[in-house]
Amino acid sequence: MTEGRSLAQKLDHLLTVVHPADRGPYSYEEVAQAIKAKDGPTISAAYIWQLRKGLRDNPTKHHLEALADFFGVPVAYFFDDAQAKLIDDEIEILQAMRDAEVRDVALRTMKLSPEARRSVVNIISELGRYEDRSTGPRRRRRGSSAAAEADEA
Repeated sequence: MTEGRSLAQKLDHLLTVVHPADRGPYSYEEVAQAIKAKDGPTISAAYIWQLRKGLRDNPTKHHLEALADFFGVPVAYFFDDAQAKLIDDEIEILQAMRDAEVRDVALRTMKLSPEARRSVVNIISELGRYEDRSTGPRRRRRGSSAAAEADEA
């Protein structure tokens, strides 16, 4: 859900999800230093934190351009909810592709016929539904009182 998100929410999303596969999110200091290293505007780690927390909400155009450049998104990401939605969808796909097993399945699937690809999509959908059911709340089976007593024991 990206519609109507604030600048803080969009920046939080980028900080949370855009990072190398082999590590967690960038620190505020890493972002500030990377912007400085690219001859970007002066921006402090504290200021990035304030933007993320919504304590500051009116950054300069140069700060937004530098943040967008750091995260590899167009500056429109911060202004246009439709653009942000498209970019978030692309980021989600890229995150999935970072996983070697997912990438391998995707590459192998691309070699299949359109009918076979649809079958793979259906199988994955069914597996997702199965996992959703298996992780949901456990329901008690109706049956004999002996079965109910065994469940309670």
